[in-house]
Amino acid sequence: MHEPESGLRARLVDAGVELVAREGVQALTLREIARRAGVSHGAPRRYFPTHLELLSAIARRGFGELAERAEQADDGTASPRGRLTELGRVYLRFALDNRGMYELMFRHDLLESGHLGLRDTSLPLFGRLVELVALARPDADARLVAGALWANLHGIAQLWGWGSLQLATGADDLAPLLRNALDAHLGREGG
Repeated sequence: MHEPESGLRARLVDAGVELVAREGVQALTLREIARRAGVSHGAPRRYFPTHLELLSAIARRGFGELAERAEQADDGTASPRGRLTELGRVYLRFALDNRGMYELMFRHDLLESGHLGLRDTSLPLFGRLVELVALARPDADARLVAGALWANLHGIAQLWGWGSLQLATGADDLAPLLRNALDAHLGREGG
């Protein structure tokens, strides 16, 4: 029986999502994804003409999951700073719990390729950050402050994942690093 196009397409992406979670981004070859999906090594090309298109579809799932977690964590009742703190926690936890996916999501070649609207999936998350920064820092250019804060969070995630921050700071918890990043970009809380 012939599987519908959308079913096989989804199965290929599912196989890629599982593969990146288990073995990291370097394992995401067309041949291995096809093998895991139980299809011939040429089958992915019918649905994803290039390797980048398949990787973009996998990364899109990651952005969707991160957006869902961010939405669930923000009920809109906390202060802007409290909401930014929670968004920072979600971002850092996602990055550290899903290292392969996180690495894939922010690959420049995927974001620049324009496949499957990957930028359209990632930019709303940044938009949420900008909105919250604008509420917390109405005196500042919210896009620039949000960009600096995002870069700081991204750096914390990368350096923590490599073990560098623990070694350099002696920290064994991300909370003080997140608090200091927010202080640096928003000003000290209550001050």
